[in-house]
Amino acid sequence: MNLTERQKEILFAIIEEYSEMAAPVGSVTLAKLFDVSSATIRAEMSKLESMGLIAQPHTSAGRIPTDAGYRLYVNSMTEEVDKELDSEPDFYASPLQLNIPKPGSLGRSAHALEIRVSSQTRADYAIRGAVDSLVELTGNLGLATIGEQLYLSGISRLFTQPEFSDNARVQAVAKLLDNLEPWLREAAPGDPLNIFIGQENPIGKSSGVSLIISKFRSPYSDNSYIGVLGPTRQNYSRVMSLVRHAGNKLEEIL
Repeated sequence: MNLTERQKEILFAIIEEYSEMAAPVGSVTLAKLFDVSSATIRAEMSKLESMGLIAQPHTSAGRIPTDAGYRLYVNSMTEEVDKELDSEPDFYASPLQLNIPKPGSLGRSAHALEIRVSSQTRADYAIRGAVDSLVELTGNLGLATIGEQLYLSGISRLFTQPEFSDNARVQAVAKLLDNLEPWLREAAPGDPLNIFIGQENPIGKSSGVSLIISKFRSPYSDNSYIGVLGPTRQNYSRVMSLVRHAGNKLEEIL
């Protein structure tokens, strides 16, 4: 898929604005960010929509990202996740030159997770502590495999997200969670960081969630997993970095 640099920047801006505001992003907002006319933005948005990267909810003139749009965005974040995780700045100049929080700058969040994990004397407590930290830091549901069991934390926090006011989506998430442990055992995703967005999920495809998990070695298995489950609308770079950092720290300590 060939996007111009401006189209890519507009797509990423829509994703980042939608992540923050949980509301469709309109051309007026983007026109101010890019210092161009609303007509120019609408023309580019029309092209992005024809590519299947954004969509227009019937109740709004704004646009929201599709699973395909998120996938393109997440793929662009891979290098960011591989960088140092101990940077401290709260803001950065993005490719769009927007004054928004830098997703990959973990700083105190990573440090807090490290302290919580390092203070535990048992492997299962350390893993639970890491999961609970991810819940607090991301607002998502946290999960990890501990031996033959799947530890879950933060279900109530997940369902406070506006995306889950629809009972059908809640039921789809519940179906995913009911089948997640056997699926992890069977599929054993092999990458250090695995991201399944919306329809990419093996179960609960209509739930509108993203599963972000990191594989790590533990006393229980070489294929232990820790991660989060949250709405597709989230700060991917930051969450991906935190999940990978949690896996790295657990592997280091355990």
